[in-house]
Amino acid sequence: MKRSGILNRHLAGALAELGHTDQVLVCDAGMPIPAGPRVVDLAFRAGVPSFAEVLDGLLEELVVEGAVAAREVREANPAAAALLAGLPGLHLVPHEELKVRSRDARLMVRTGEAAPYANVLLRCGVFF
Repeated sequence: MKRSGILNRHLAGALAELGHTDQVLVCDAGMPIPAGPRVVDLAFRAGVPSFAEVLDGLLEELVVEGAVAAREVREANPAAAALLAGLPGLHLVPHEELKVRSRDARLMVRTGEAAPYANVLLRCGVFF
């Protein structure tokens, strides 16, 4: 058994398969899940695990070169907006556009978050 890092075998395996420019959608429990992308559903109960916990863990494992989030997050969810502010190349778009863009994600990670607009589309970079 792993001693540290991501222990969920489905998530660890999916992350290992990602390549440069692949996209990962980290989403709240209310985000529509389109057909197509691989989905790792971590939701246990409302708020568990939180968007912040999952995003923090993923950022320890991934190289991120860009991110897209809903512009509505700034007013509707200042806590999530603060988490996203430090992401490289953050681009804010209307929530409806984020939902359309999420169809191109290779992986979707669903959290138990129950707060509005706690979603971000991460674009993978390379470590060298």
